[in-house]
Amino acid sequence: MNAPAKPRSAAPTPFASSPLALAALWIGLLLPASILAQDYEPPRTQSGKPDLQGYWSNASLTQLQRNANYENLVIPASEIEDFTRNNHQNVRQATDDGLVQGELLDGSDLGKGRGYNAFWVDPGTRYGIVKGEARTSWIVEPEDGRIPFSDAGNDLRRVNRAKFSGNDGPEGRALGERCIIGFGSTGGPPMNNVLYNNMYQIVQTDDYVMILVEMVNDARIIPISDEHRPSEHKRWLGDSIGRWEGDTLVVETINLHPQQAPRNAAPLSSEGKIIERFSRYSDEQILYTFEVSDPIYYTQNWRGEMSLNASENRLYEYACHEGNYGLPGILAGARREDADAAAKE
Repeated sequence: MNAPAKPRSAAPTPFASSPLALAALWIGLLLPASILAQDYEPPRTQSGKPDLQGYWSNASLTQLQRNANYENLVIPASEIEDFTRNNHQNVRQATDDGLVQGELLDGSDLGKGRGYNAFWVDPGTRYGIVKGEARTSWIVEPEDGRIPFSDAGNDLRRVNRAKFSGNDGPEGRALGERCIIGFGSTGGPPMNNVLYNNMYQIVQTDDYVMILVEMVNDARIIPISDEHRPSEHKRWLGDSIGRWEGDTLVVETINLHPQQAPRNAAPLSSEGKIIERFSRYSDEQILYTFEVSDPIYYTQNWRGEMSLNASENRLYEYACHEGNYGLPGILAGARREDADAAAKE
């Protein structure tokens, strides 16, 4: 297998210490996971099911889709140091405050992704380790790590953006901005990592599994059941039911809410479904996999793999209000622009 293309070059940053120190860090992260997974026996609940409970994070430099800068899925151990040092997010984290310290911003920085000062973001500083391998994308199939949208699927997405975008009304603003669900599909399915608030809490009984999502405090309440709710029930985050296949929790989701379905990280039609699997891989990781199938939106089924990493941190009580409380002002400003434009005609 050819080595992946290196990301665009960037100046060394304070994030990276010595090459030896960074190499030692990655060896420590990679090797124990693969060793532990071979004969790992997970902790269990009183009823004998693997215990998934606790606090977990998917913060990572790895993203859902593979960037064109990366050729392959797996980053060779010999290249992890360069990949990590030169990742644009780490460069930004290390330089952002220094660049603006003592200066007044004129707005020219916004196009560089500095709408948030780096102090407020927490995307992670390392690439995701899945089954002992550093990954450039969560998507593992297709091989290019990209979502295989069909022409019909792209048309549906364009129609939705045209219908629900801009300032014509509250429905035109993004669901995350309206504080309805987290942006970037943090709540799932699939549960994707974003710029900050990448924590999850799992609570488990014999009859339910609840996943509390730090971003916007979404709560996925998943019954252990063979039957979905009536199709008339269009729920945010979809209609999810769970079952145990050996030591793996399998969650099937259909019927995303109509406003969420075309905007989700994995858009779904009424014919689509998402299968997620949760398996304890070690004391420190849950192996989280997902498969998306929809004959309307995609040319083929596509799959992803991610690790949820154990954390001693706790969830923030997320206070989502920027676009929600500010929506009257946003729309009032748009109406004023409309009126000014009409007066000039």
